[in-house]
Amino acid sequence: MLIDGTLIPTRRRTGKANRPNYSGKHHRHGLHFLALTDDNGRLLWISAARPGRTHDATAARHDHILDHLKAAGLGALADLGFLGVDKPADPDDLVIITGYKATRYRKLTTGQKTANKVIAAGRAPVEHGFAHLKNWRVLTKLRTNPARATNLLRAVLVLTNLEADR
Repeated sequence: MLIDGTLIPTRRRTGKANRPNYSGKHHRHGLHFLALTDDNGRLLWISAARPGRTHDATAARHDHILDHLKAAGLGALADLGFLGVDKPADPDDLVIITGYKATRYRKLTTGQKTANKVIAAGRAPVEHGFAHLKNWRVLTKLRTNPARATNLLRAVLVLTNLEADR
């Protein structure tokens, strides 16, 4: 399984009520979604819409992704946005596998850099799954609240999977 989060750009509604949907990272308004895909990039699940300012790790904690993966006996590859979500007592019991993050004072070793490259190559299908989802032109005109956007995006998910099956 692969997990990642993305920002679906929306048109800004006027007023201060929509300011929470502004993503400082992307410098635009939008709604944040998490998605689980299989190894081929087929989207399996999409989370509920959250404001665009939501971080991947926060959304994963609110959706209890870790609990669902443990209950199903599955594991997931994720990017560095999910660092800290999975902190088991035993390092061999990871459910969400992320790469290594370098800091100013702690550079990555050659082995850690190689591990990051392997994880990045394994995560490529989740980006392809998001690309298929974002190709739907109806999402460019999205201007609604998160509850309605969730229903619309889950309907588009079903249509995307039907299109992939043809």
